[in-house]
Amino acid sequence: MSTEPKAVDARSAPALQMPGELRFARMSGSSIAAPGALGWVTDFLNSAYFARPGDERDVDDLRLAFTLLTTVWARRPERRLRASDVSGFHRAFGRRRLRSRPRLTLGRDDLLEGGAVMLGDWFAETADAPALRAHGIAFATLEDRDAFDPALRLGHAALGRLTPPVAPSASQAWHTYPAVPVPDPNGAMAFLSDPARWPDAGTEGGRFTALRRGGLLGQTFEIEVNARPAPQLPIFTRGYVTCTGVREPGPELERWADGLNAAVRASDPGGPVPVPDDASPLLAVELTTHEGHFLGRAISRLVVFADASGAWVRDVGSWDPLPWYLAQAYAMAGRRAQASFWGAGPEAASMLARIARLSAA
Repeated sequence: MSTEPKAVDARSAPALQMPGELRFARMSGSSIAAPGALGWVTDFLNSAYFARPGDERDVDDLRLAFTLLTTVWARRPERRLRASDVSGFHRAFGRRRLRSRPRLTLGRDDLLEGGAVMLGDWFAETADAPALRAHGIAFATLEDRDAFDPALRLGHAALGRLTPPVAPSASQAWHTYPAVPVPDPNGAMAFLSDPARWPDAGTEGGRFTALRRGGLLGQTFEIEVNARPAPQLPIFTRGYVTCTGVREPGPELERWADGLNAAVRASDPGGPVPVPDDASPLLAVELTTHEGHFLGRAISRLVVFADASGAWVRDVGSWDPLPWYLAQAYAMAGRRAQASFWGAGPEAASMLARIARLSAA
């Protein structure tokens, strides 16, 4: 691995300017679904996961439902899913929902069988094949997977300028989330370095989808987040981040970790440090927000490190003081959602716990 830090200019994104409140409001839903489709899309996701009794939920079914939606969109990527597209889903899933128990829900077999009706028999055969999935889409062949251009989704995105924090470090909010053990650090780093795989780590709280071809540095992700104020009331919003830094083992990564530890200690003297003094950093990934992100001007830092007890991954976030409309959203649902998504588990809620399991597979 290279010992030199890699970084991109955080000022290089295209500019799309509008008032912050308006841009934040435009971030509801998903880039692949038009506003008129959000009702039936949410109902479909409810039937696959959120409306099921807690002891019958499997987050793999939610990932499969998202895969089905995204694969259907990818057949006609020049447009977003529309209200009229509900008819195809009704033909494939309507009767299955009526005969299901609990009624109006969909189990895994229902999703696979209905997906085969909509897309072809290949869907049920390949939806669970990691080699035939990329960017949250199932493909019939490897050739189809390699030919797909994820930038087609970028054309529907509300992508504004990059917005790194500008306030002094001491004035930013800092959060060091719990470290999650990873059985295979090389596997975890390989996963993080392959943006096309990131939707496989999606949880009930959200998922990342890469919007460009290529590797991690400079990659832009759409984050679909579920605020979920009530068990059967998912409310989806989105934000965008770009990977503006990748640091690999060597002196530069060690200096970076020392600087991060110092900033966190200054903000929270009694709290945990991102990389413990007896640990060795293995990888650092910096994700910088774009305009309209639910945390405003922010950076999220994914850090993989190892100590005498094993290897770990954690997130360290910092952001400028939030404007009133973002502060309200954060207080109502964002704080809890962030803590679950970047926390230590359970896997249904924690992206990092999911990455840990995938790295051990």
